Amino acid sequence: MNPMMTVEELRALRDAVVLCASMGPTPPTHGIPGSHLADLEGDFSDSSSDLPHTVPADVQALFESYGVSDDTPVVVYGDAAGATAPRVWWLAKVAGIEARVLDGGLAAWREAGGELAPFAAPRGGGHLSAQPRPELLRNRADVEQDGRLVVDARSAGRFAGSEPEPRPGLRSGHIPGSVNLPYTEVYRDGHLRPAAELKALFADVAGERRDLTFSCGSGVTACVDALAATVAGYEDLAVYEGSWSEWGRE
Repeated sequence: MNPMMTVEELRALRDAVVLCASMGPTPPTHGIPGSHLADLEGDFSDSSSDLPHTVPADVQALFESYGVSDDTPVVVYGDAAGATAPRVWWLAKVAGIEARVLDGGLAAWREAGGELAPFAAPRGGGHLSAQPRPELLRNRADVEQDGRLVVDARSAGRFAGSEPEPRPGLRSGHIPGSVNLPYTEVYRDGHLRPAAELKALFADVAGERRDLTFSCGSGVTACVDALAATVAGYEDLAVYEGSWSEWGRE
């Protein structure tokens, strides 16, 4: 299934659960009518973890609380230049759900004349029997031992260590042996690049490797690269949960 969706396809959907992925100190209050806020600073991360934005303890129960069942179409869009929606899309995959991402996010909806409305409250009542896929998330020991190629989605400056890290207590640099594909490069004019262009981007940084683990600052924009790799035809993909927030601790 194509993980991307157009505004026209979204408008034609019925009985879908639509989630607005957001990250930041001040979450939005309005979005696509009928959609729910998926707050990466709230219930879509594990508040008990000492690392930012890690997976909730029971990710299936989380999606069920928003009314998601095995046959429910799930669409995720973002309000922050493509940075956030892929994280919720990836968490859905971990829960055994094949969600889709609105290409262009909230900006595309508004450009197409879409109105905004207050977010709907979680409706509950979902039931998932699909098997979760915890192997899509990797810890530090996995990254150190499994031999997969790590693709870092941070900026080139942060990867090289020439730009400071935005979070305190982290050294500069990158995971030894990793390669860099800044998540901003997989977009053009606010939309994900076509599959052929994405294939070329990944070939440039990953060569012949097909077993890719994605990293970033806290596991959020790593999922942007994971989405792009999926569109490019890669299948053996994972995300390093702790990312540089764990590896780069001083």
